[in-house]
Amino acid sequence: MTPPVVRRTGSLAVPATMLAAAAAVALALTGCTGAPAPTASATVVASPTPAPTSTTPAAIALVPGGTATQNLPYFDQVNHATLAKNPNAQGRDFIDGLVAAGFTKSDMQLTVDTTTIGLKANSIQFSVRMGDTCLIGQNGADAGGYWSEATPVLSTGNCLIGQTRPIDW
Repeated sequence: MTPPVVRRTGSLAVPATMLAAAAAVALALTGCTGAPAPTASATVVASPTPAPTSTTPAAIALVPGGTATQNLPYFDQVNHATLAKNPNAQGRDFIDGLVAAGFTKSDMQLTVDTTTIGLKANSIQFSVRMGDTCLIGQNGADAGGYWSEATPVLSTGNCLIGQTRPIDW
């Protein structure tokens, strides 16, 4: 008996008879067709396209019967518009702007525009009472420009402390 021929592939030695047997099995199997192998399939399900949403923010508006906190953005918008129209706005300018925007004049208070010796006040305050809360605005050099806040009504029933002027126009 003759020893099998060995073919060397790299560092492995494989007998030739084994290679021939493996090749014969491979050829025999390629002829078998049988049932086709299952294939992966993607199921596409159409989903409704969401309705486009508006990216425009809701308009800021007066909330009748609302609180000072609810109306603060609108109060600020109105007062900024007053200042844009007249950077040197005085008390009457703010009050007129707020009234034109829908705030009730009888619910407002305003400090004086001038000092006791007739000089322009360095800062003025104005307010709108809204139920048991107040919108308070302040503008002037001493205030560092325009500021506002929403606060509870004082125990006096007013929004501002100290002397205020009549709003009689």
